[in-house]
Amino acid sequence: MKKSTFVATILGTVGGILFALGMCMTLIPEWNAFQPGVIMGVIGAVVLLSMVLIWRKMENKAPVKLSGKAIGATLMGIVGALLLGVGMCLTMVYSHMVMGIVIGIVGIVVLICLIPFIKGLK
Repeated sequence: MKKSTFVATILGTVGGILFALGMCMTLIPEWNAFQPGVIMGVIGAVVLLSMVLIWRKMENKAPVKLSGKAIGATLMGIVGALLLGVGMCLTMVYSHMVMGIVIGIVGIVVLICLIPFIKGLK
């Protein structure tokens, strides 16, 4: 295993755990830890962002260039994931089966549309 892959694995694991635990602390009311959860979630997100930068530096790759297409793809991924999550929540938590399935399918379609948006059609 290359050193860059090992470092990315460690940082990704630590950042993912911190982010997930922070979100759980924030979203589970029984824990009564909203503010510490937000802080931990932000720390996890910062670790995950630094992981990308450190890995790219260790692999001698060019820095990430922000373009309109990259920002659009990121926003499209966020919207698709949120729609899929909202659909799942409506179906499993709030018992709105039909609306949840429809919103979840729209989220899946948005996520599938990322492939031709990023790779293009030939």
